[in-house]
Amino acid sequence: MANEHYPARYWHKLDDGRIQCDLCPRDCKLKDGQRGLCFVRKREGEQMVLTTYGRSSGFCIDPIEKKPLNHFLPGSKVLSFGTAGCNLACKFCQNWDISKSREFDRLCDEAAPETIARAALETDCASVSFTYNDPVIFLEYAVDTARACHERGIRTVAVTAGYIHPEARKEFFAHMDAANVDLKGFSEDFYHKLCAGHLAPVLETLEYLVHDTDVWTEITTLLIPGWNDDDDELKRQCEWIREHLGRDVPVHFTAFHPDWKMMDVPPTPSSTLAKARRIALDAGLHYVYTGNVHDPEGGTTFCPQCRAPLIVRDWYEILDYELTDDGHCSQCGARIAGRFTHFSGAFGNRRIPLRLHG
Repeated sequence: MANEHYPARYWHKLDDGRIQCDLCPRDCKLKDGQRGLCFVRKREGEQMVLTTYGRSSGFCIDPIEKKPLNHFLPGSKVLSFGTAGCNLACKFCQNWDISKSREFDRLCDEAAPETIARAALETDCASVSFTYNDPVIFLEYAVDTARACHERGIRTVAVTAGYIHPEARKEFFAHMDAANVDLKGFSEDFYHKLCAGHLAPVLETLEYLVHDTDVWTEITTLLIPGWNDDDDELKRQCEWIREHLGRDVPVHFTAFHPDWKMMDVPPTPSSTLAKARRIALDAGLHYVYTGNVHDPEGGTTFCPQCRAPLIVRDWYEILDYELTDDGHCSQCGARIAGRFTHFSGAFGNRRIPLRLHG
């Protein structure tokens, strides 16, 4: 059912005859036949089309903690998929073979929104995640899939950099139940030099999600040695989160490994992640995690009131679960921020590739 000519939304004609894409802050201006930087939104004649509607780079069943989301249906399964392309140009991209793809034969799996929702239901996945590349660039496909999922009681998750204009942002997140936003750094210089983007639109997206929607939101920052791991920058980032978003938004600091155009940068030491976590906790954030390293303490959810370990994790395995069904600490009764239901056991470390049909 793949449709390379699916009508795209969010564009307008310019006086000089070009079409401007209004999806994200890149504001790509296109002549006939040209594509935006994301590569998947293209001008054809007098309209814009989404060239990846119904086409995926593959489907997998993952633990929800892999997104990473630690406060959204812990232990549950999520059906994950992405397409191709991206509207940022991060030199450190860890999924560059997908996000930077210009070869559409990589998009070997085809699936209608209804097929994806049905597959999630049949495989007992609690949610469907739009991930691997940024879903804002395939907004039309993601929204249609989210609608189909919600009709079947399946929740939806966006793993995104949050680089999107306000009008499109409102529609996109109206169909999401949870989001992990990749806050790549906390300086305009970082976004300009390493991502070919800007910081302000991402901060605006975070404030919108937390204050104007019911979308459960968590934040991830990939710490790159020498680029965004400075103590002062981390402190400013954590203080901004506390003051603008609140203490209860979970933050994940994850380890970089050499990839794409930054092969000369060393991997992030585990000590850097531990330091960042301590800075965040000292800044007053309640839920701070480390990722891409073996750190049981950095993966555990602690009660911010009595400090009891409530969800003990080893990588993506949940070893102990001490939350009540309605999300309270079983020791002191404090309310733990998140979206929780009855915990009946964890999916664990597995990743199951899935081939959809129909």
